[in-house]
Amino acid sequence: QVQLVESGGGLVQAGGSLRLSCAASGRAFINYGMGWFRQAPGKEREFVSATSWSGGSTHYADSVKGRFTISKDNAKKTLSLQMNSLKPEDTAIYYCAASEQGAYTNYVGAYDYWGRGTQVTVSS
Repeated sequence: QVQLVESGGGLVQAGGSLRLSCAASGRAFINYGMGWFRQAPGKEREFVSATSWSGGSTHYADSVKGRFTISKDNAKKTLSLQMNSLKPEDTAIYYCAASEQGAYTNYVGAYDYWGRGTQVTVSS
């Protein structure tokens, strides 16, 4: 069983930065593809970013490209999301997700494990 615990959310002004972290348990973390998703009130969960098992391949939603950076540290069993130039529309609960098959896709159904999320609020 894998547990994912997100941290690092908070309240920030537009243009500011936050760094989210996701701590994972489980021996097979090194094999997992990982992703970040977010969900704003009244909206569906949407893809933010994902990375391959090694961290060597990444991709991003167009809305965050150039502002957010995903990274995976297999030694520390952590996934991070550096968020810069934040906008009010980035306000959401951010979720960490892991794929046992190593998928790193924008498809929610490809992920087997999810954290409980961390709230990010960007004020204008």
